[in-house]
Amino acid sequence: MRLLLALTLITALVGKHSVNGEAVSLNLENADSVLSASSIAVVNFYADWCRFSQILAPTFDEAGKKIQEEISDPGSVVFAKVDCDREGTLAARYRINKYPTLKIFRGGIMMKKEYRGQRSVDALVQFAKDEAKPPINEMDSLSQLSELDLKKLHIIGYFESRESNNFHTFSRVASILRDDCHFHVAIGPISVNERLNGDHVNFHSSDTTDQSNQYPLGLGDFDSLYKWSAEKCTPLVREITFENAEELTEEGLPFVILFHHPDDSSTPNVFKKRVQQEAAHERASVSFLVADGLKFAHPLHHLGKSAKDLPILAIDSFRHMYVFPHPVKEGLNTDGLLKRFIEDLHSGKLHREFHHGPDPTPPAIEVVSNDKKPEHESNTKNIPRDDIKSQPKVQKMTSPPESTFRKLGPSRNRYTILRDEL
Repeated sequence: MRLLLALTLITALVGKHSVNGEAVSLNLENADSVLSASSIAVVNFYADWCRFSQILAPTFDEAGKKIQEEISDPGSVVFAKVDCDREGTLAARYRINKYPTLKIFRGGIMMKKEYRGQRSVDALVQFAKDEAKPPINEMDSLSQLSELDLKKLHIIGYFESRESNNFHTFSRVASILRDDCHFHVAIGPISVNERLNGDHVNFHSSDTTDQSNQYPLGLGDFDSLYKWSAEKCTPLVREITFENAEELTEEGLPFVILFHHPDDSSTPNVFKKRVQQEAAHERASVSFLVADGLKFAHPLHHLGKSAKDLPILAIDSFRHMYVFPHPVKEGLNTDGLLKRFIEDLHSGKLHREFHHGPDPTPPAIEVVSNDKKPEHESNTKNIPRDDIKSQPKVQKMTSPPESTFRKLGPSRNRYTILRDEL
């Protein structure tokens, strides 16, 4: 009965605000109800004066009509549109900064992910169908847990029944976070040994175990389970690929990026641990990334480096690129060097030296690898000594290369950009 009422509401909303099956026009009065009533909504934020919006409009409307003809549950997948000139408050709510922007909503919640694929009717319809696929892998046996790829992030739920409120809450969270984690469930008899204390949810990755990563609260509380899952599914250090580069670039945060050889797994692990130890508080001001140094050969070439120089640590500020001034492996094993590198970005030191040459050299932090100790210890080893005779060298102005990742941001051949600071 509840499902029937929901479908009736969706059908009424879509029918009221669409014309001949085209995309639903959203405004402040109907946006929340239409978006929350659909499982998946693809929303076109456009401006009539924008050439790219004009080109997309008939294609998007036709896709909205076609998806309703091809899915078995009309209304569960909705194509909607917002005229950002007429509905400026709505556009501002979702921080639209380029036209046309295609946002994805699940259960009324906007995803970070945007549609960046081909702008054709068939491509848009297929994308919507893929988004509507079940987000949860149901296991036939717990032995499948040993087959999980632990390089990825997994959340596993153990439930007595598909009809329980616990399972429905878990399903809703899985739908929203499906781009960030892989969700799995074991239901009924196969999970009985895991449910001695009732239904529960665990997080799995290469750095964790079930025992230390079990969701600690009641599963009926959506907000708490969603918050816990979102924190688990958003790693402090992410991998950048050509598929997600535009999305990461559009976040607008400088990149602290480790380029490594794909066969080198130890250096990325050391980098992740060092970031966690001394730079986790910086996640709101920079993006910590790792990249396949062979695939991203162009940025390395721009830095005057090649595959033989890997690993390389650099900052891309979206204006310039700066190379970590220490050997990477030794530097990551030394307290304070990564932290100082990031602080020098924030303080303007890296950019200042670009214009005026290096600042006066402060007392150095001695770089010591874990497997090599200094030949002698001294409480004054970092204090300048009068008996060391040296003449200051003439400092030349540095010339760090321009950002290369900025070029992977939104293309002006596809969007009308409203702000230029990206």
